[in-house]
Amino acid sequence: MVYTVPLIVFMDDVSGNVSKQWNKHHVVYVSNALLPRQMLEQEFSIRFISSSPHATPMELMRGLKDSIQKTTDQPIVTFDVKHQEEVMLIPYNLIIAGDNPMQAEECSHGGLKCNYFCRTCKVGGTNVEKRTDKGYCDIFQLRTPEETHSQVKRQIQLSKLSGGTDKVKTAVSQSGVRDSATSAIVDRLLELGKALWKRVVGKPALSEAEVSARLDSELDALLGGQPLDDHINPLLGMQGLDVHKDTPTEILHTILLGVVKYFWGQTAYILEKGQSLRIFQTRLESINKDGLNSPTLHADYIVRYKGGLVGKHFKSLAQVMPYLIYDLVPQTVLEGWSIIGRLVVLLWHMSIEDTESYLVSAPH
Repeated sequence: MVYTVPLIVFMDDVSGNVSKQWNKHHVVYVSNALLPRQMLEQEFSIRFISSSPHATPMELMRGLKDSIQKTTDQPIVTFDVKHQEEVMLIPYNLIIAGDNPMQAEECSHGGLKCNYFCRTCKVGGTNVEKRTDKGYCDIFQLRTPEETHSQVKRQIQLSKLSGGTDKVKTAVSQSGVRDSATSAIVDRLLELGKALWKRVVGKPALSEAEVSARLDSELDALLGGQPLDDHINPLLGMQGLDVHKDTPTEILHTILLGVVKYFWGQTAYILEKGQSLRIFQTRLESINKDGLNSPTLHADYIVRYKGGLVGKHFKSLAQVMPYLIYDLVPQTVLEGWSIIGRLVVLLWHMSIEDTESYLVSAPH
């Protein structure tokens, strides 16, 4: 019997010190996605794969990719206790978990500060472009690994042209693609290109053919005899993985420590300015907590340290805020909290009550 095993891969940068001094290094863990959620969250279900303060994230991912794809030809042989027989296991990468900056790097994307800020689709551009029909249609155009791979190669070629710095910068701003795996190559070619294209008084200028030949020679030296594809983000060519679709949004930083945190900050400012914080605290302390995972909302702590709250506080506040501030804030702020409350409940829906309606069955 042959079984396929879906893996949840997690990578992030952490500190290796017990002290407060930051000693950044990257770690990779995997979990078996077939496990029930209650077991998946347990420490013994998480397997350590790799860690390094020196290797880049993409170098670590290349090693993981090679290990996973090796099992396609050489499956893992083990013993099935339930059926009392030897079986073969073929693991594959189901999703890659992480925070937004790390997932952007895994997708060869520039991140949320980019003009084209989404690593999954092509939404972005100027405000004028977003209002056009094309700008609207771009929201529904998904990125593909093949297209991103092609764009990375294009940026390398642009770095060998005259005015390469501006050309590469424009290509990044117009696509949102920035590959960390080849950034050293691009930077070196741009640096050398500037020196070669620069005109020096008293020295004959190099011809375009001579500059191109020098840059091609430098590129070959940087590649070290390996194909260019071996230096590009390995996840873009990983079999069975669409890195743009298979990096689900990390909702803690995106929602609770993103939208909710900053909306709470503005709301707290309005309440403080209107001298309504005491009323808010009294209502928060006395509100019915049935249905909330948190047995207490710690009203005194939330009000006293309103600028230093963490995810669990925002998760609870998002569900009760409309009942606390209905007459203390402008209507637009109240409507905003109502929408946030609905969103948070949907995002943290941890179980499916009617499983049968979600199952996919083949037609007879």
